Amino acid sequence: MSYADLVFTGGSVLTMDAARSRATALAVTRDRISAVGHAEVRDYIGPQTEVVDLDGRALLPGFQDAHVHAASAGIELGECDLTGTTDLAEYLRRIAAYAAANPGREWITGSGWSMESFPGGIPTRQQIDAVVADRPVYLVNRDHHGAWANTRALELAGITADTPDPSDGRIERDADGIPGGMLQEGAMHLVDRIIPPVTAEERLTGLLRAQARLHSLGITAWQEAIVSADGGPMDHAATYHTAAGRGLLTARVVGAQWWEREQGSEQIPAMILRRKQFSAGRFRLDTVKIMQDGVAENFTAAMTEPYKDQKGCCTANSGLSFVDPIALCDYVTELDANDFQVHFHALGDRAVQEALNALEAAVRANGRRGNRHHLAHLQVVHPHDIHRFYRLGAIANLQPLWAAHEPQLDDLTLPFLGGDLSARQYLFGDLARAGATLACGSDWPVSDPNPLAGIHVAVNRVHPGSDLPPLLPDQRLDLMTALAAYTAGSAHVNHLDDTGSLLPGNLADLIVLDRDPFHVSPTEIADITVAQTYVGGTRVFG
Repeated sequence: MSYADLVFTGGSVLTMDAARSRATALAVTRDRISAVGHAEVRDYIGPQTEVVDLDGRALLPGFQDAHVHAASAGIELGECDLTGTTDLAEYLRRIAAYAAANPGREWITGSGWSMESFPGGIPTRQQIDAVVADRPVYLVNRDHHGAWANTRALELAGITADTPDPSDGRIERDADGIPGGMLQEGAMHLVDRIIPPVTAEERLTGLLRAQARLHSLGITAWQEAIVSADGGPMDHAATYHTAAGRGLLTARVVGAQWWEREQGSEQIPAMILRRKQFSAGRFRLDTVKIMQDGVAENFTAAMTEPYKDQKGCCTANSGLSFVDPIALCDYVTELDANDFQVHFHALGDRAVQEALNALEAAVRANGRRGNRHHLAHLQVVHPHDIHRFYRLGAIANLQPLWAAHEPQLDDLTLPFLGGDLSARQYLFGDLARAGATLACGSDWPVSDPNPLAGIHVAVNRVHPGSDLPPLLPDQRLDLMTALAAYTAGSAHVNHLDDTGSLLPGNLADLIVLDRDPFHVSPTEIADITVAQTYVGGTRVFG
């Protein structure tokens, strides 16, 4: 028997293997797990073996984020940061301070403001003008489905009272029809297309900044939810390729190419070429992201019931299907035939139906090809569609941190949902009971990337520290199911089948938690911290 390079002893080893869920020791040789067990694993300790005494702490597979915008989040960390507050005065103070600290920046860009900070969720250009009027300002909100611009930015973009709303978005206007400074969904591109592009070096710096943050939270792999190669804000393919080629990419990453919804299947040949061109090392570009609808708080999520207005009356709006549902079936069938995984943004129940219908068409045409298609967000799922996930092999990609009462949900969403949609929020428990495969992601920078915070909400249906009641408590997940979704489930989505569980022969992507999550109260899960993170047996954090 050869000695191991690394041995962990003296703690809880949570394997995510149903046949043997717990052990107390684990050995690593080179980049793979060589033994899992108890006292017998000490036989792998030799004179050169590094021994880690867990001292009662827990060893788990590395967390994997199945839906994250890491590269963009890393860039945003270097811009005007409006996260962590909902106070308008504080927003304006930060905007003014950032502008003063960066006098050479042609544009002031940033993100992180919350719709709940403004009446009706709508900020105005005049609010920014009061602190920065001489330079264009463009600030994306926390869900990244809307942006707040000052007058100068609107002028440079040529947005006037005569500018029509794009088909996939809306320009918010004042009573006289003058653009007010808030741009929803596709209207954001009227401004962001004229913002000077981020340099290649800034992109790489942002990616490495994000990677360090994610490793510190125990994340060893992720799916980058939008990767394009068009020179736009989400053009991260070359950045990942560069990082992988230079040996700087320590995580394992799957990139999702962006489906241009103004185009059709004619874009698929270029996607096939990019898949080959940009895949390298620990980065693969073999997924396609289709954004089928928007978000409920700006009434663009595609629902089976129309939204209500502020008086509670039914409107004619039931949200947007960004891709024609009939054409979607053809596109997904062709993508599946070319062995692309399809990653859907499907938040409303109509969008979920449309995505599942497309997957059903693909199965009917192609058979089951094992591409592991998945639907992200799933705020509302129609009861008739719950069992279709299992039947079609569609993976439910959950963002658990959203499944709790908070102002953006309670004040800007639930009062405006028609029918019984408000009673069908984030049906995680129903999906699990119906046999759906669950994976989890954060959607960072939309929300906190900390998996333990997400697991806390999945188990409690309450945000850490909140005194609000649970949101639909019968939709809670048990702790093991939530942990499995963030490890083995997301590994399954990412086709990283030799990760996500602690089995001999698997890659040694591991994390050490400061305590065993099964030994704390469910209300204390979010207090658990990551002490160390390993990828392929190499420590990348702690």
